[in-house]
Amino acid sequence: MKATDISNPEYFHKVVDCQYACPAHTPVPEYIRLIGKRRYSDAYMVNWESNVFPGVLGRTCDRPCEPACRRGRVDEEPVAICRLKRVAADHKDDDDVAARMPQIPTQKNGKRVALIGAGPASLTVARDLMPLGYEIDLYDENPKGGGFMRSQIPSFRLPEEVLDQEVDYVLDMGVSQIFNTRVNSLKSILDKEYDAIFVGTGAPKGKDLRIPGREEADNNIHIGINWLESVAFEHTDEIGKKVVIVGGGNTAMDCCRTAKRIGGKDVTVTVRSTYETMKASPWEKDDTLAEGIPILANHSPKEFLVEDGKLVGMTFNVVESSYDEKGKRTIKDTGEIVTVECTDAIMAIGQDNAFPWIEKDIGIEFGDWELPVVDKLSFQSTNKKVFFGGDAAFGPENIITAVAHGHQAAISIDLFLKGESVHDDRPSPGTNLVSTKMGIHQWAYDSQVIDDDRQASAHLPVEKALSSRKIESELGFSAEVAFTEAERCLNCDVQTVFIEEKCIECDACTDICPTNCITFTENDGSSLRDRLTAPSLNLETDLYVSEDLNTGRAMIKDEDVCLHCGLCAERCPTSAWDMQKFLYTVTKAGDQPAPIMVEQTTPRSKRSEAVA
Repeated sequence: MKATDISNPEYFHKVVDCQYACPAHTPVPEYIRLIGKRRYSDAYMVNWESNVFPGVLGRTCDRPCEPACRRGRVDEEPVAICRLKRVAADHKDDDDVAARMPQIPTQKNGKRVALIGAGPASLTVARDLMPLGYEIDLYDENPKGGGFMRSQIPSFRLPEEVLDQEVDYVLDMGVSQIFNTRVNSLKSILDKEYDAIFVGTGAPKGKDLRIPGREEADNNIHIGINWLESVAFEHTDEIGKKVVIVGGGNTAMDCCRTAKRIGGKDVTVTVRSTYETMKASPWEKDDTLAEGIPILANHSPKEFLVEDGKLVGMTFNVVESSYDEKGKRTIKDTGEIVTVECTDAIMAIGQDNAFPWIEKDIGIEFGDWELPVVDKLSFQSTNKKVFFGGDAAFGPENIITAVAHGHQAAISIDLFLKGESVHDDRPSPGTNLVSTKMGIHQWAYDSQVIDDDRQASAHLPVEKALSSRKIESELGFSAEVAFTEAERCLNCDVQTVFIEEKCIECDACTDICPTNCITFTENDGSSLRDRLTAPSLNLETDLYVSEDLNTGRAMIKDEDVCLHCGLCAERCPTSAWDMQKFLYTVTKAGDQPAPIMVEQTTPRSKRSEAVA
């Protein structure tokens, strides 16, 4: 096996599991350490450079980082990464953060860009292009920016003032806001001779359920995302006493908890899958159950029951789910039928893209599911001037994915308008490796690995939380609890760097390693994983392989189970091991690294430089 090239920026990037799992590649350990030092504004800016909406995402993110967290391999629970993000937002100095926003040039570059839809993807594009001198017009049918962050996430999960602040950080850069304006024709926007157009309109069409009784009960059957929007903009402020929610995703959880706050006394969630395989996030299900809302699993909708023109209930087939070896589900009726009384029913069974406003004669091709054909690297459509991102590009995902799309689309728009290749000229990420050694037995980070339970977030008493849909139900972490939780981070971005020429092969590192992840053996072409001291079970994670040493052996380390504790470096008598902090930043449009990290992101591409 070839020796590992640690100068490849993606090698250590993959080892920082939380950052690698984040679609926007937020430097998670970096901001968690800053929270541990009570440097909340710094922690906020590290987040803002990557994910643009730390306060929003600290409350609503789908948390792809947490299942990847290395702490989950030591304790049962990962670090509460999402809630720590909220800590940075809640405890920051607002004036300090406002002063750190990018300077916008008064002299523009002569290029005009239209953004359609004011959701997270479009706002991210604006955030990246405005500092480069572009003139940007932002179109949205609603009176305020935020897109589905505003219309589909209830205020009891995301307070309006939090969303307003983070949307305004972008809009206050000088974005021309064309709100209360629905775009009904992309051709009409093209006719305005913009240099580029970005479509970030989300997936605005909620799925309906066509079963017997649907038409007769139409007045009391609501489409989930449309109903949430109507509540958010205060067109709807009440619902009947008995409400059934059909669906098992996060939208269903938002619908049932909202219904409970605006008049629903008896609210029930029904889902066709098992409780364990529902699409809703575990914490969303927990919050739903905590508010006294039952979830009826294995219930498949059969019929709407109507009496005298009014909805009075729904019937469900009770089903059994089974899964084959490939995870494909088969549903079988048990023969049991259940009736649930209701005055209203809310359908939260999914969303589709809807592009009736995009003409078929303007050079944009559509493929499967009537989605535009979009390049997955550049986000450019078959009409070179038009780019897509967020849910509008590849179907419903989440906020953090929309942000990631926005960053990459902004790079493409900038390259396209400069006449460069949207594929070949994309900027490389910023990386570095810096030793954390401060003395013989001193390191610049806390390397203790102990069992430490995940901290729980405080919530309002249920009665108070249910009294208003505008009262935030989760209170987040206090500064003291945040510090305790931040200490659980294993600093996976502080890498174990091996320096072959210093190694005397004493095996002291193998003796002290708490996970037995280091092995010295011959790298002779046979399967290395079979000869490691500890079983290497995760084949998707790389092995760190050194050059051959004097004895003909090589150092092999399984990155999957390394805890980054630094004991190998502490024990090594020759400093052949060094703990070096690795920082990876996704460069944005204009090839600019994150301002807060400029001094830390000088590339060090040579192996000899990395271990100097």
